[in-house]
Amino acid sequence: MGDNALSREDIRKLLKTFGVQADQAIVRFLNEHPEAGLLKLRVVLEDLTDYGEFQATEKIRLQVEGEIRR
Repeated sequence: MGDNALSREDIRKLLKTFGVQADQAIVRFLNEHPEAGLLKLRVVLEDLTDYGEFQATEKIRLQVEGEIRR
């Protein structure tokens, strides 16, 4: 497996873990708050890397917004 393949594997693992945990948190919230209507959510991907002396000119940042209907 090359470096790119290892990176892709790590990316998939991170996103799968997030997806499962986010799903569980949202479903739990909906079950605990049956009165809640439409949920408006934002998911943010933020680069927390300590680049040391090398400072990336632009860190990774992605924001996605969406709605969860009841």
